[in-house]
Amino acid sequence: MSVLIAIPARYASTRYPGKPLVALTGATGLAKTLIQRSWEAASAVKGADRVVVATDDDRIRTHAQSFGAEVVMTSVACQNGTERCAEAAEKLGGGFEMVVNLQGDAPLTPAWFVEDLIAGLRAAPDADIATPVLRTEGRALTGFLEDRRAGRVGGTTAVFGAGGRALYFSKEVIPYTGKTYADQDDTPVFHHVGVYAYRPPALAAYAGWTTGPLETLEGLEQLRFLENGRKVLCVEVDAKGRQFWELNNPSDVPRIEAMMAEMGMA
Repeated sequence: MSVLIAIPARYASTRYPGKPLVALTGATGLAKTLIQRSWEAASAVKGADRVVVATDDDRIRTHAQSFGAEVVMTSVACQNGTERCAEAAEKLGGGFEMVVNLQGDAPLTPAWFVEDLIAGLRAAPDADIATPVLRTEGRALTGFLEDRRAGRVGGTTAVFGAGGRALYFSKEVIPYTGKTYADQDDTPVFHHVGVYAYRPPALAAYAGWTTGPLETLEGLEQLRFLENGRKVLCVEVDAKGRQFWELNNPSDVPRIEAMMAEMGMA
């Protein structure tokens, strides 16, 4: 039984057209595109048997193949990354133990986030999908709140109950806390990391479900699983001193580059 990592990437992003081909400069001054850095992050995961870029755009395909990535072409009709991963897995013939969606806008994802996620889903046979969550420190929470006050879409937050069962995901900062935290203080807010591990039957069923009101309002694809009564497992991961952020807006480029410089990432 094998693990497939699929990196969904589309050029026609509403918020940031051409995002996968945006260059990010590392600590050494070397510039690589977002999709290449995401592919390199996926390729570093132990226990992954195959890594593919799933796209509907010839520009992304040509570029991805130039740095050695395997590419699966998918339909322009895919509404989100989960649907694109489902189509890619089907085109590859199935037979996977699980399919991991490492979204193409998360180049700072440490390999152990994905490794912990794979282990978490294996240990929870009643879960249909697993996704990592990261407890925020005061500095990160302050950034989330500043983004929302400025009308920017920042990180997604998650709330979950006993056994890590997801209750809700939101682009708002939840749960509410009126406290003030120092930069290094732990907070009760969890940052949802944009990686998913699916059991193939749940992934195959996903594209056949209609988009529900919560997914429509929040623009978060994982809510379709919750709206259809499926168990989503939140797996808490440890940053081990690493910073994490997703590239959602043009303003995130300097933020991510600053994080890469601070962490010494080439």
